[in-house]
Amino acid sequence: MTAPTRTLSEAASKQLLAGHRVATVPGLVVPTASEAAVKANELGYPVVVKLCGDAIAHKTERGLVRLGLGDADAVREAAEDLMSRATPDDGIVELLVMPMVKGSRELIAGLHTDPQFGPCVMLGVGGVLAEAVHDVQFRLVPITEVDANEMIDGLRSQALLGPFRGEPAVDRDALVEILLGLSRAAEADPDIVSVDLNPLVIVDGAPLAVDALVEIKTGAA
Repeated sequence: MTAPTRTLSEAASKQLLAGHRVATVPGLVVPTASEAAVKANELGYPVVVKLCGDAIAHKTERGLVRLGLGDADAVREAAEDLMSRATPDDGIVELLVMPMVKGSRELIAGLHTDPQFGPCVMLGVGGVLAEAVHDVQFRLVPITEVDANEMIDGLRSQALLGPFRGEPAVDRDALVEILLGLSRAAEADPDIVSVDLNPLVIVDGAPLAVDALVEIKTGAA
């Protein structure tokens, strides 16, 4: 019988993963629209605002993300609208304010628990091509630096990893560190059921997890 699970909020997921040196786009969590505007001023524009909570797993599908906000008024208006979209099932919600990052390439990475073999690290091509090309690699935890490099080399879409549209090649060392960090997280905490880093946006060659979702066993700390 499968054990019940729950998800962590995006902010809590990123905090957990940061402890294992997984590079994410950090954000500031605030309870009100007014405070979101203040934090946006501190971060600098443009920013992204998301509705954040442990029960909110699929923000984009529910329209709970606002991109490219250019000033405090836009942030305040977007944040008020997001808070109005919260439902009783969402429980306690907050607002996550993040810098807006852009890149023309996206990867996906994460952890998956196979019922027979246990936790696996995953790397694949992300973005709009993800479902069409289905270019993914898996390795059983724990992985080594050699394993991580073999996963990168195993992707069929190697052209996406080199210099691309005027951008530098993907920083392989940084990507390897993300994969190793996922493996470290799985080893350190057996309550982790899955991790979803989608997308990993390539920004000036550096892979950064724009969104992160960690699923853990119910009752885990």
